[in-house]
Amino acid sequence: MTAFIQSQTHYDVIVVGSGAGAMTSAVFLADQGMRVLVVEKSNQYGGTSAISGGGIWIPNNRYFSRQGGQDSYAMALTYLQATAGEHVEEARLRAYLDNAPKMIEQLARISRVRYAVAAKYPDYYPHLPGALAGGRTLDPELFDTSLLGDELANLRKPSPSTLLMGRIAWTARDAHKVMARSFGWRLLIMKLMLRYKLDFKWRRKSKFDRRASLGSSLVASLRRSLMDRDVPLWLNTDFCGLVTDNGRVSGVTVQRNGAELQLTARHGVILASGGFEQNQALRDQYLPKPTRRAWSATPPGNNTGAALQAGMAEGAATALMDWAWWAPTIAVPGEDKPRGVFAERAFPGAIVVNGQGQRFVNEAAPYLEFVDAMHQDNQKTDGRSVPAWVIFDAHFRFNYAMGPLMPGQVMPDSRLRKEWRDNLYWKADTLAELATRIGVDSAGLEATVAKVNTYAGTGVDLDFGRGGNIFDRYYGDSNVKPNPCLAPLRKGPYYAMRLDAGDIGTKGGLLTNEHAQVVREDGVPIAGLYAIGNCSASVMGTRYPGAGGTLGPAMTFGFVAANHVVACARKVTV
Repeated sequence: MTAFIQSQTHYDVIVVGSGAGAMTSAVFLADQGMRVLVVEKSNQYGGTSAISGGGIWIPNNRYFSRQGGQDSYAMALTYLQATAGEHVEEARLRAYLDNAPKMIEQLARISRVRYAVAAKYPDYYPHLPGALAGGRTLDPELFDTSLLGDELANLRKPSPSTLLMGRIAWTARDAHKVMARSFGWRLLIMKLMLRYKLDFKWRRKSKFDRRASLGSSLVASLRRSLMDRDVPLWLNTDFCGLVTDNGRVSGVTVQRNGAELQLTARHGVILASGGFEQNQALRDQYLPKPTRRAWSATPPGNNTGAALQAGMAEGAATALMDWAWWAPTIAVPGEDKPRGVFAERAFPGAIVVNGQGQRFVNEAAPYLEFVDAMHQDNQKTDGRSVPAWVIFDAHFRFNYAMGPLMPGQVMPDSRLRKEWRDNLYWKADTLAELATRIGVDSAGLEATVAKVNTYAGTGVDLDFGRGGNIFDRYYGDSNVKPNPCLAPLRKGPYYAMRLDAGDIGTKGGLLTNEHAQVVREDGVPIAGLYAIGNCSASVMGTRYPGAGGTLGPAMTFGFVAANHVVACARKVTV
């Protein structure tokens, strides 16, 4: 009996969290002979990774070079120094660039994870030195979820906004082709729908596609890889704190099945449990005001900062605590979390205004910069930019999506839920009437629209340069000339939707070194303690260099942490 109990409480390494970074580290640890336990507080695995786009930003990767792409370590370092260098030590930047390509190459060899290069997805700051017009972001391939067996029921469900028609899996490359209306986009939709329709056997079990895509694909393939290695993943296991022995982290305490357990980790603990965006008290303490956990697009009840607080209790240093992976969000009635608004802001014919009816940012800008601009303008306008409002006309409504509103040609107003009217979206025959309905200055809105209509004619946004770079145009309509991101707003009725200053996770957390070890204020590592993902201070600093700038580092430093744990363990046993 004693041996059985010990086998359930003694491990080589304990990983806290079950997102992409956590499971990546567990795969690499298990492959090197470590006895690993993964603990997850939720009743579902995958965390925020499961509802994400699943992309990873991997500079100088072989996927791109095999297609003839040109990237280099030097170019990537130049770019990272331009984006993150002010806030991040060069040793961490180099550790990322050294290990990211190795991580994905090795993961592809030993696991079920499969990626393809998104060759046309540009870096987010194309004007900075070292930026590329594409090739650094990798996009998950589809994954057959029937391979999960009973574990499929425990996979965190993807957001409806990441699926075609709310139920059909598609890659980010497919989604881009459709959103940009590139040649063959209609045929692609028909092909995806036909594949789904003809899978009769699976559709008798579920209305959702057999295949997982985006973040759901990544998490499902990692979970299957853990199953291949018999790595236990405990759900409904709440991390309570760290256990130390003579200054070294030697385990964790958790709450499971109504009891508190102390678990031993002989060689280390890897914290990978997300940020603190779902903890309102910590948001109030650190993030710009106003701030609401209800605006976050992350899973409610998770990511409450337990790992952050446990590390700080052991003397860990922190950094970037006033930053988040900002993204504007739309609250959808009846859904447990809001939806991030990523691509739609670039579509031609929609603008975003503050309470004065004025634009304050390039609508097609990266989502982190977009919300940062909301906060900055909110200070200038005495609270008139949080929330902001996205405004569009009947032509936009017919042709494009906005949040949960599919294009009117697919989902006309008559088919929209009645409770969405004057709650999710507002509608009026004139701009002045619409402004009155949402509490926006009508004269300001009318003047702004008149100005934008002029810009649409010339193709040049004189205020914010919308559509003036390759990143803006990535999600623009390739058929709209002269600027794929600009179109006039002239056809009533007019629509408005509220945009909150949301996020997809916090950016600040425990400070780590180039080995993913948590360090104290003096830079000395806390022995046995590692942190990756959003519970650690981001290696990307205050910027977001490219799509996958969250998951890429989480998985890479999961790889780094695993290798460091193993190397240290081997030194001890020699």
